[in-house]
Amino acid sequence: MNIYVGNLSWSMTSDDLFNLFTTYGEVASAKVVTDKFNNNRSKGFGFVEMADDDAARAAISNLNETEIGGRKIIVNESTPKPEGSGGGDYKKKSYGSGGGGGYKGGNGGGYKGGRSGGY
Repeated sequence: MNIYVGNLSWSMTSDDLFNLFTTYGEVASAKVVTDKFNNNRSKGFGFVEMADDDAARAAISNLNETEIGGRKIIVNESTPKPEGSGGGDYKKKSYGSGGGGGYKGGNGGGYKGGRSGGY
């Protein structure tokens, strides 16, 4: 089972998260999500994967809303992101009906574009 853990202390590491959940059973992986554009600073949430669903449910019920590192953490079963929910698919977006952009493009968007918008 994949478990979402939110409202983590900024100082919590993936190892800390791993150790927190080993009390309840075997942990396959634990990862605190970090911001690669901000010196790998924690984003305040992470994911834990446990092989045994019963152990995972026990961890969720026992750890949810407990105070860890001065913060009340949120622990629940992670649900997959819905299909087509955005988040990085910038290449798939369409801005107008006439193709690519470009400066003074004849039939694209952009500055002084032709048929599809432009300035």
